Amino acid sequence: MKIANRTDFWAGVMFAAIGVAFTVIAYGVKGVSVLPGYSMGTPARMGPAFFPFWLGLLLTAIGVLILVQAIRSGEKKPLATFHWGPILWVLGAVCLFGLLLKPLGMPLVGIMLVMVASVPSHQFKVLPVLLLAIGLVIFSTLVFVYGLKLPIPLCPAIDALQEMRICRV
Repeated sequence: MKIANRTDFWAGVMFAAIGVAFTVIAYGVKGVSVLPGYSMGTPARMGPAFFPFWLGLLLTAIGVLILVQAIRSGEKKPLATFHWGPILWVLGAVCLFGLLLKPLGMPLVGIMLVMVASVPSHQFKVLPVLLLAIGLVIFSTLVFVYGLKLPIPLCPAIDALQEMRICRV
């Protein structure tokens, strides 16, 4: 089998693999203790597996469509170089966010997340990224903390700061 468009082929493989993983983890596999098999529920009363299961199926279908199109494609495209640096910066920023959220609070860690994830960009400029980060933190705070009432810490885990009204929602 001759694959004309290798970039699309591997993108399709990636989408299909992630979709299958979501579907299997959400639905569960009997006899495998790592995969718990969450309850599916119904469209009217969704369980924790409902959204990831259907999202996984949709992602798998999209991956298969991209795969088929890449195999059928007549145009010959070489496989582009994979850039690991930006991916590692973004993944590192997300991991840093998860580790530092409770000790430092969302505003500080949110700004840090956006700044660190933006570093590998060729158009990185400190002031526009900082303004974007501040805007995203304000939006996220309004939506998730005040709107949805999620227990996300707003201030660093320092007793004196925790007494302030703005730190408690």
